[in-house]
Amino acid sequence: MEMVELLAQDGVVANLKASSKKQALQELSQQAASLTGLHERMIFDVLLQREKLGTTGIGRGIAIPHGKMQELERLHGLFARLPKPIDFDAIDEQPVDLIFLLLAPESAGADHLKALARISRLLRDEAVCEKLRGADDPEALFALLTVPTVSPAA
Repeated sequence: MEMVELLAQDGVVANLKASSKKQALQELSQQAASLTGLHERMIFDVLLQREKLGTTGIGRGIAIPHGKMQELERLHGLFARLPKPIDFDAIDEQPVDLIFLLLAPESAGADHLKALARISRLLRDEAVCEKLRGADDPEALFALLTVPTVSPAA
């Protein structure tokens, strides 16, 4: 699964202004509502429910909030870079400045997990994260996130 299948150009926020995890999730829910056509409160509630199970702050300044929604027909991604890192209850207790939101249909199953794995692999790459942190233009961020991957030879 390529990132361009998950992320639309208008799904990139270069300078998300948020001072808390809750505010970041609210802002992202609002952005996701405009992409999906779903009500932002529904999206926010799904994200909060997931956070109650355990933080989606995976460490090194990265969070991947995600959830499944019956109303969706396909996967939707949204990326945000925060100019000022925020506390996200991350597993390494470090503040977060890169957030990749993933919303999936209830029926997504393996596709949801593959998408999470793809996002995680991309954001584990320190060189990619450094470039993302250095870019403040949505088009540049989108280009960095959607560079096609080369599969290793079998």
